[in-house]
Amino acid sequence: MTVLFIGTQELLIIALVVLLLFGGTQIPKLMRGLGKGVKSFKDGLDGKDEEEIKEEKKE
Repeated sequence: MTVLFIGTQELLIIALVVLLLFGGTQIPKLMRGLGKGVKSFKDGLDGKDEEEIKEEKKE
């Protein structure tokens, strides 16, 4: 079984490919959507439902 280690060069190549595919204007939108998805996932793990989240935002 091989463990996947990603070095600096690989990360730079991946970043360059993402930049070429999505362009400079689409990357912030992509990251914003990813962040919302991660937050939603964490809230789901904590057992929070949508109503509790809305109440927290109001306060």
